Amino acid sequence: MSSTPADESREARFERGMEVLNGVNAEVGPRLAESLADVSPELAHQVVAWGFGEIYRRPALPPRDRQLVTLGILTALGGCEAQLEVHVHTSLNVGLTPEVIVETLLHAAGYCGFPKALNATAVAKKVFAERGLLPVTPDQPSA
Repeated sequence: MSSTPADESREARFERGMEVLNGVNAEVGPRLAESLADVSPELAHQVVAWGFGEIYRRPALPPRDRQLVTLGILTALGGCEAQLEVHVHTSLNVGLTPEVIVETLLHAAGYCGFPKALNATAVAKKVFAERGLLPVTPDQPSA
């Protein structure tokens, strides 16, 4: 990963972030910018330029692993269903299977509680239905 020059333009940082974002979920960038255009275009800029152009592109965690972390955090936070929906789509885009996503949300129940895991699983179910991925048949523990 090359370092970011201090004098790099604002537009170049944004474009780099959009490149990273488009690589994992090409639908999100335009929707994000549009949804915030009349209230906080700066927030959309920062999510793209900093969140994706700086943080998400760091090499130590591949996109698949970043999405596992993100699913766990959004589940634990609760109340992040809109963002969780985006990240379930993104998780599928970067190679996570519905079974792995379901197992991740089940695992989160032990740390953040059943209500939050149930809400997250409902979001995942919605995404899976939209993408024709139901029913999901996760592995069962052996007897």
